[in-house]
Amino acid sequence: MITDLVQIKRLGEQKRPENERFRRHLKTYRFVERKLRQMAIDTEQVIDCLECANCCKVATARVTERDVEKLARDQGMPLGRFLKQYTEQSEEEGLVLKRGADGACVFLNGNECLVYESRPSSCQDFPHMVRGAGSLQSRMWAFIDRAGYCPIVYNTLEQWKVETEFSPTAK
Repeated sequence: MITDLVQIKRLGEQKRPENERFRRHLKTYRFVERKLRQMAIDTEQVIDCLECANCCKVATARVTERDVEKLARDQGMPLGRFLKQYTEQSEEEGLVLKRGADGACVFLNGNECLVYESRPSSCQDFPHMVRGAGSLQSRMWAFIDRAGYCPIVYNTLEQWKVETEFSPTAK
């Protein structure tokens, strides 16, 4: 199992074309989604996210209206003030949590989430391999990017390739 973030980034970028082919492979391969989910659960249990927190440093955190209400309430501030102070509108993703000067989520302190108990649903479901809307196939497009910064995604994709008998050299 690879957990070194430098290696994950390098391998994730190097394997991007392969992972895109794997995504197409999953569309044609008959698999038991439950089995692939279990592999992802097993990987999540081995990797300590507090050692990494790269998702909070690299990815944006989309927030729903419900997320914002919960966060504002837990921060003890009016909704409008919370929206102004902690969120911004992204062209690609809609409403997201702001990022600090270091590029990380504004609520990240070291590798710990300051709002963990009330974190947005997009953060709760991350890396979306086990939990999330739609099938694994419908979420697969996001895994290609995440394989370059999330050890859980990288390692799970590699296990899935073996499980589904994917040939990295096949075009």
